[in-house]
Amino acid sequence: MRLLVPYAAGGGTDAIARLVAQGVGEKLGQSLIVENNGAAGGNVATQQAARADPDGYTILMANQGPMVVNPHLFANMKVDPLTAFDPVTLIAAAPLIVVVPQTSSFKSLQELVEHGRKNPRKLTYGSAGNGSASHLATVLLGQVAGLEATHVPYRGAGPALNDLLGGRLDFMITTIPSVLGLLEASQVRPLAVTGKDRSRKFPDVPAAAESGWPNYEAMAWYGFVVPKGTPKTITAKIRTATIETISAGVVRARLEAEGAEPIGNDSEEFAAMMRAESARWAEIVKQASITMN
Repeated sequence: MRLLVPYAAGGGTDAIARLVAQGVGEKLGQSLIVENNGAAGGNVATQQAARADPDGYTILMANQGPMVVNPHLFANMKVDPLTAFDPVTLIAAAPLIVVVPQTSSFKSLQELVEHGRKNPRKLTYGSAGNGSASHLATVLLGQVAGLEATHVPYRGAGPALNDLLGGRLDFMITTIPSVLGLLEASQVRPLAVTGKDRSRKFPDVPAAAESGWPNYEAMAWYGFVVPKGTPKTITAKIRTATIETISAGVVRARLEAEGAEPIGNDSEEFAAMMRAESARWAEIVKQASITMN
């Protein structure tokens, strides 16, 4: 079996994919091999998964960018992710975190935003790719807080964080798993989390909502989907193995340690959530007038 991940290795999506894949593979008696491809904002991996035989041997790691943002962002999308796949289950959800290099002069999100307002487009920020959670979370912050900054997309959070550490970027809003090691090593400074409330993982880091923008919220989420037409009995086996993997033991503890909340729901609930997310981000993308070729 293979698990297609629409981002480069080293980012938050990849970290969670590899963590869950090992447990799911063991429960299914299979080797679940992770394949990374961050090209075209994740669209290439999405298309590969959509074209795969619906036999249960191909799973796509589904999250915000490729599933519910890219259809509104890219003019040349070859598949509709909401109709090309059968949802399996939502694995976990987590806030993102705003970080700057440890050498940065910014000590709070308010300072960063105020500087950006006074110097439009002078600040640069990295993302895991066009349409990724990190990209759109920053776009949304710009809309809510009046911040204009210059976007530099990468093929995954890992390469972007490398440039942040190198001083080639001013800030980044990224998933907690992707930056956890750098936070623990004090190589980056956290300014805020993007949920309505503080993260249990970082109780001393304020939420953006309490930093002056109560209407701001952006969450990363991760799930499994399979090609449309995969037999329901096979999809059910994958769902059961996934929920068992994330519900207890080392995997659940690791997810929580990385700031994610394990979920595990049925396909109908996951599908409804993605439809709602698609409608929400369609409006945000439209308001921002973002298009990609």
